[in-house]
Amino acid sequence: MSASFDLPLDPASLAAARRGERLAQAHIYRTYERAVYSLARRMTHCPEMAADIMQNCFLQAFRVIHQFRGDAPFGHWLRRIAATEALQLLRRERRYTELLLPEAVEDVHVDVSALAQMDLERLLGLLPALPRAVLWLYHVEGYSHAEIAESCGKTISFSKSQLARAHQRLRKLVQPAAPDADAAPITEPA
Repeated sequence: MSASFDLPLDPASLAAARRGERLAQAHIYRTYERAVYSLARRMTHCPEMAADIMQNCFLQAFRVIHQFRGDAPFGHWLRRIAATEALQLLRRERRYTELLLPEAVEDVHVDVSALAQMDLERLLGLLPALPRAVLWLYHVEGYSHAEIAESCGKTISFSKSQLARAHQRLRKLVQPAAPDADAAPITEPA
């Protein structure tokens, strides 16, 4: 989980925000804005979409703040809202259709020696939006397939297949183009 979602929120600010006090809401916004934006940016790979998601996340959070039960830290609750907002925006934008259109998939190969110099964010940016978002939520944010499926309004098998597609595309991206048919593919460490 992103460390900035773990920032503590004092009970007085939470109580004031529940009463609708704007100063308390502004305090919460300032405390978690970077974490929400970073999560949204990594899931969408688009700064403008991430900014929209961040705004929608806080609007939704303040609308339903009375539902926060305190079972987990406030940041964890907010992270769930941010992830759901990102997935919903991706669905609304229908950016996942690139998965269904084989001609839209670019055949991109990355030289393995150059891979060491390529940062993870750039590599993830080569993935379609929905598989990238599922991969991020599963591996980095620690969501389960059930949680991802619930956020997408889909089945658990949908989450698993999106993750498998993301893994498959990442493998394709990091495998060098084989100079001959006898070249051995790169395998994952056991």
